[in-house]
Amino acid sequence: MLSVVIIEDETLILKELLLTIPWKELELSVAGTAENGLDGERIIRSTDPDIVITDIRLPGKNGLEMLEDTAVEHGIILSGYTDYSYMRKAIRLGVFDYLQKPIETDELISALERLRDEIKAEAKNEIIKEDHDLIVLPERISNHSVRLAVSYIKEHYKESIGLHDIAEITNISENYLSTLFREETGMNFLQYLNAIRINKAVELLKNSSLNISEIAETTGFPTPGYFTKIFRRFFSVTPTEYRCNI
Repeated sequence: MLSVVIIEDETLILKELLLTIPWKELELSVAGTAENGLDGERIIRSTDPDIVITDIRLPGKNGLEMLEDTAVEHGIILSGYTDYSYMRKAIRLGVFDYLQKPIETDELISALERLRDEIKAEAKNEIIKEDHDLIVLPERISNHSVRLAVSYIKEHYKESIGLHDIAEITNISENYLSTLFREETGMNFLQYLNAIRINKAVELLKNSSLNISEIAETTGFPTPGYFTKIFRRFFSVTPTEYRCNI
């Protein structure tokens, strides 16, 4: 069972989510809930959930700031606002989906199913590194759309980019592109993007005097904390520990 934390300041919506989503059928369990960003941050830090579902405008602390400060990897946004700056920051943080209120139950269930399957696929994928150094990425890609996607990632990894950017360029749906990308590379879009960023970070850790915050910013990670969390997943040590052992 994957764990979920829900942060929602509207009590009725929070209760509705708890009662109407078939958590057990989805192989998910709710590890905690909160009605403001500060409590949400505490719960996230204490439970380290697989998935965080949150509103953006919360008492105490903005939901996006909360996700950023806790380096949440798999987030779903529920919001009544379509502010473009919110959406761009959500993309930058690697948020899985951005759903508008009023929330359609079926839409949230579908998002949770897709995210659950993606997390399980991530767990099965063994990331291969050369001499415990750089992450090995596939060189031969037969599908034209995926080649475009990979090329775009390599050119724009420092920027806030998402699968939708490439979907627009290739003129195919995000869902179809996501399927093609996984089939061709063995990773999802965000995994591949993070692998590219981590490889660039490794080069900087070895060959530059930039500090960890500067390397995180230079390689496109939204915060040093998020960079450290992703780096640790690939190498089982922090960037600082890695640099000390070079």
